[in-house]
Amino acid sequence: MTQALGRHAELSPIPKRGRLAALWRQIKINKANYLLLAPFATVFFVFTVLPVIMSIFLSFTHYNMLQPPVWVGWANYIRLFLADDVFLIALKNTFVFASITGPVSYFACLIFAWMINELKPKLRAFLTLLFYAPSISGNLFLIWTIIFSGDSYGLANGFLMRFGITTEPIQWLQDPRYMMGVIILIVLWLSLGTSFLVFIAGLQGIDKSLFEAGAIDGVKNRWQELWFITLPSMRPQLMFGAVISITQSFSVAGVTIALAGFPSTDYAARTVVTHLIDYGSVRFEMGYASAIATVLFFAMVLAQRVVQYLLRKMG
Repeated sequence: MTQALGRHAELSPIPKRGRLAALWRQIKINKANYLLLAPFATVFFVFTVLPVIMSIFLSFTHYNMLQPPVWVGWANYIRLFLADDVFLIALKNTFVFASITGPVSYFACLIFAWMINELKPKLRAFLTLLFYAPSISGNLFLIWTIIFSGDSYGLANGFLMRFGITTEPIQWLQDPRYMMGVIILIVLWLSLGTSFLVFIAGLQGIDKSLFEAGAIDGVKNRWQELWFITLPSMRPQLMFGAVISITQSFSVAGVTIALAGFPSTDYAARTVVTHLIDYGSVRFEMGYASAIATVLFFAMVLAQRVVQYLLRKMG
């Protein structure tokens, strides 16, 4: 009977007051840590959490930055999905970008990091810099504009015309048939950035004795090492890289504006973020822009949850 009562006590939920008291005791015990954390926590709340809360509130209002917000309920969301055809184009383009550039860039960063990690230290450092350089260079858009220029002097058109593949220049960045493919290619090239460095750091931090133990337990080749040892040991880095890839793939805007113009031809390169910039920074319809931002925020959260679930299943 005593054992049954003990099991019942273990299974019964802890009262809310008890949980709060336990949390307060932990705060008092670790008050020095919380004190050191307070400046960052304050800045994070003021400049990240609070703006998100304000954006969600403003999405239910009509607000033009000159007059006080006026509550309109779900009107902005109804307009967004039922009356704004350009937003639906932007939403489709964004999901196309995200579904291609997100997974491809994520696995490309992982595979390249895994391959480079096997090289000698000096060569590894040089290749790491080489792969990371595109994400920090300032003249990339100029280079790609020259490559995909719409006249015969563009490098891509010059190559195709020289070998007789085409007889006239292709308008790579004005023709909706080619615009999306070119921008996806450029985004993938630019994506070897933070995630790549995180994966390199994660690979460097794996305990080498795990591979020796794996060899004793029957791990026979490098692919089995990758699946059974490397990836489970890098779960925090994989999660961080996934969040970065999701954020970058859903927030594509600078590349499309620089290369395809603002707005692009037939809105072929329109994304949710460029639509947000249009209504927030050009038209100053901040309530409607906040509704766009809220939809994008929850789409990113949902994608992050799916990736987190898949990574947990892998482990």
